[in-house]
Amino acid sequence: MKKDPHDASGFVLLSDLVPHIVQEIRYFTTYNFIGDRIDGYEEPIALLTKEAARALKAVSSEMMVKGFRLKIFDAYRPETAVRHFMLWGIEDEDVRMKPYFYPDMEKQALFSNGYIARRSSHSRGSTVDLTLLDMTTGKELDMGSPFDFFGDVSHPDYRGITDEQFDNRMFLREAMLRNGFLPFDTEWWHFTLRGEPYPDTWFDFPVTMDSLRK
Repeated sequence: MKKDPHDASGFVLLSDLVPHIVQEIRYFTTYNFIGDRIDGYEEPIALLTKEAARALKAVSSEMMVKGFRLKIFDAYRPETAVRHFMLWGIEDEDVRMKPYFYPDMEKQALFSNGYIARRSSHSRGSTVDLTLLDMTTGKELDMGSPFDFFGDVSHPDYRGITDEQFDNRMFLREAMLRNGFLPFDTEWWHFTLRGEPYPDTWFDFPVTMDSLRK
């Protein structure tokens, strides 16, 4: 179903449906692969389609019983943000975050290798980037690479990590698959709802509570 890209009526504030999540919306901060707050992220909140939020609630309930909470890094991403990524790609000399997010890769390879694309599934509103937080220790599970680290080590099936790190990835992946999400082959943290409600619409309203009130 195609919608007006500025119509947020099919979206919800994720924390309303899944109150136990932890949110660290990276693109609202300067700690991301660009090093600036990303255009379109006006509040540090996660927005998601109602359908994806309901499915994620099921994941959260399953994980809570096992002693884990979901930690959200990104959810809906406006196209404005993706354009910010593209413009950053033109700035060849801006590599200040390279040591943290792509130390073994040239900046332009992020685009040519498909790590950053001109359009993102996040903009369709049913994709989420997340990890698991151990409720006993209060720490993230060790997944073998941090969120948004670009390289082979972040591929879900990468075996050059410890067995525990690989098992942690599969623990998250299997929970997401059981509850209707599909994985992404280069990022262990990235999942999209199977049968997403707006497969042909890339939305462009800002990440703010006001978008939901219109």
